[in-house]
Order: sequence, then C-alpha cells, then structure tokens
Amino acid sequence: MKAKPTSGKTRRDFLQTSAVAASALMLPTLEMQAMARAFNEKKLRIALVGCGGRGTGAANQALQADPHVELVAMADLFEDRLTNSYQNLMERYADSGRVQVPEKNRFVGFDGYQKAIDLADVVILTTPPGFRPYHFRYAVENDKHVFMEKPVATDAPGIRHVLETARMADAKKLNVVVGLQRHYQENYLETLSRLQQGAIGKIRSGQVYWNSAGVWVRPRQAGQSELEYQMRNWYYFNWVCGDHILEQHIHNIDVANWFIGEYPASAQGMGGRLVRTGPDHGEIFDHHFVEFTYPGGAVVASQCRHQPGTMYRVGECFQGTEGSVVTSDAGVARIYDLSGAETATISNSEGHNPYQEEHNRLFASIREGGQLNDSYNGAKSTLTAIMGRMATYSGQVVTWEDALNSQLQLMPETVTWQTVPPSVPDAQGKYPIPIPGQTQAF
Repeated sequence: MKAKPTSGKTRRDFLQTSAVAASALMLPTLEMQAMARAFNEKKLRIALVGCGGRGTGAANQALQADPHVELVAMADLFEDRLTNSYQNLMERYADSGRVQVPEKNRFVGFDGYQKAIDLADVVILTTPPGFRPYHFRYAVENDKHVFMEKPVATDAPGIRHVLETARMADAKKLNVVVGLQRHYQENYLETLSRLQQGAIGKIRSGQVYWNSAGVWVRPRQAGQSELEYQMRNWYYFNWVCGDHILEQHIHNIDVANWFIGEYPASAQGMGGRLVRTGPDHGEIFDHHFVEFTYPGGAVVASQCRHQPGTMYRVGECFQGTEGSVVTSDAGVARIYDLSGAETATISNSEGHNPYQEEHNRLFASIREGGQLNDSYNGAKSTLTAIMGRMATYSGQVVTWEDALNSQLQLMPETVTWQTVPPSVPDAQGKYPIPIPGQTQAF
C-alpha cells in the first residue's frame, strides 16, 4: 500500500539510454521522453480545507514535497483562521509565487470545502474529524487525490462512510494518505521489519500510551452562539472531535494494530473526569484505560491522560515469545531478548521528518502513476479508538462487530450556522457527561 522509493535510475534515464543505443527508435523515444517530462512537470493544484495549525503545516509540507505544486484554494469556517493561515504561507512562499490564492478562492463557511475542492487536483483535509467522512466523499467523487488527517470519523456511521469511499478511491486509482505518520517514520518501519523477521517472536501483550498535560482550551467569548463556541473549542465535543482517546491516542493504538497485524476482537475499560471538570472542557473524559483483546490472543493495555503535573509518556511497548520492543515519539526503538539485554537500537536518520515523508510519498505516487490508499487502515484504527471510547463511556465489553455496526450517530450529516449542536449545556452551563453503567455503548 505504500509507494516504494524510486531507484537511482529513472524511467527517463532508461529512455535516453535507449535512444542512443537504437537510432531506429529515436522518434518514439523522444516523444515518450517529452510526454514523461510533461507529466512529471505538470502543475498540481492544491486545496487546503481546514486552516488551523495542522492544516497550515500540512500545506507547507505539500509545497515542500514537489517543486511543481501550487496552493490555489483555501476553506475554513472562520475568516480569521483562514486569513492567518494564508498570511503565514504567503510569507513563506512570497518569492516562489507558489501560493496563488486570490480572495475569490478563499472560502468561508460550512459549504466552502466544496468550492475549494472543485479547484484542485489534490486536497488536504484538516478540519475537525467529525467532518472528515463527508469531505473525503466529496473529494473522491470529484476525482481528487487526498491527504487527510487522522482520525477519519467520530462515530461508526462515519467509519462505514469512509470505508465505502475507500473502495471508490480504489476503483478510480486515486491516492489517499492518512496522517498516521508513524507508517512513514524510519524507526517504526525498520522495527516492523525486524518484528516480521521474528526479532521478538509472536507478540502476546503490549502497552500503549499517550499521557500528557493536555491541549489548548478556547474560552467562550461574548456574543458567540453555542455552535460557534463548540466549533472554536471543538476538541471537547464528541460529535466533532471524538475525545482525546480518538484524536491523539489513535497514533499508539494504530501502532498496536500495525505491529500485531490484526484489529481487536473486543475492548473493555474505564475512564472519567478528575481534573478537567469545567464547562470549558465540554463533555470528554480526561483519562481512559482500555484493554484490547486481539483475535490471535494478544492483549494490549491502552492508557491516555490529559492531566497537568503528571507523568508524560507517548509510546508503545510489546512483549513477544522471544523478547520485547519499546518504541516512542522520540524517534528511537529498542529491542530486547528474554533476559532483558538490549539487542538492537533503531533510530531515524538525521533530518528525517515523517510528517514531510507522508507528503513526499503522496506526490511521488501521483507522479509515478501509482496508488496509495491508507484510508482502509485509517478507518479501522479510528474504529479501534472509537471502540475504546465506547467501552470507557459505557463500562461494557464492546466487540468489533458491535462497534462497526453501531447506529449511534454523533455527527450530523449536514451542519449549518442554524444547527443546534448534538450536545448543549444545562442552565448552569454544564454539558452532559458520559456515565459508565448508564451511557449507551453503541
């Protein structure tokens, strides 16, 4: 599913060599060479949908990935966020002229994504994840290659929607990269290769972590509607974010799925709100602990926490029949034998940036006529995290089939500025909080 690095000798080199060796083929070879050059230097137009910090960073990485790409359209719900992103990119690329987004191509509002996508060859989808299934569908229906951030949905109906669109992308031979960047990170790729060669035997257990102090909070401003407040402070509302087990911890859960080579059969767990309890923290938990059981028997303990002043840890550990491995966001992996002796240290090469590599591979695949499609795994790892959330919110055992077939829809199919959010505060300004034993699991 991943594009392979190109060798030193390109197809163009081959054509040039053939032309010298066989003069009888000179005309066809020159024509083919011209066609190859025209394709590989064709300007690819980019649209950015979602102009926050991650979207601005992704647009910059796309522009760095290929010398013949140009940003031509931008869309966001909020004009201030779009303007800040545009100015940031314009400052960076003022001399190159590769940010060509006139005012008429800067779209504000819930329907702006369609107008931006219509103008592009490649789209970057970096809005809050609740919108992802619908933006992805529109892009693929209109024959666009896609980079989309994780997670790819906030509920099971959204996951089913993404899986349908993934099949459509396959049929159209479109390239889709999902921002689970560890799949493009050298130390993770090399570690996976070692595991597949039997470095620690069969994985039987694991622990995955995203424990940190938390992220930004955007307080309510005077004059904001409830919908605008929730869209500005989107991280804390499940319909649009899905809780931090989904929005952040998906990275580590995805590594467990990837290294084990399966998706979980069931999940059970616990969680709650101990530190982040104010109205500005919406309805999400500040800690989750989930036990995922895989079809082959492996059991992975998953923990994530947003509590200031507590231990920071982002990474993964796995124990196999012949040893163990520890990976982390620090860019180093270590393999141990059963006695605990370290047998290998695996690091990224200097300057390696997996966020950049995602875009490098995407544009290389487009140029080479290949096809990447990360959306199947993106959807299934997103569903794994949703399954964990279902387990912690309800206190029930949740199976893969329960999660995949759930009819519990958090994200409305259509949102306008007149939409009443799915979750609204009471008279004291407090939002309904999930209660294990009472909250519906699926």
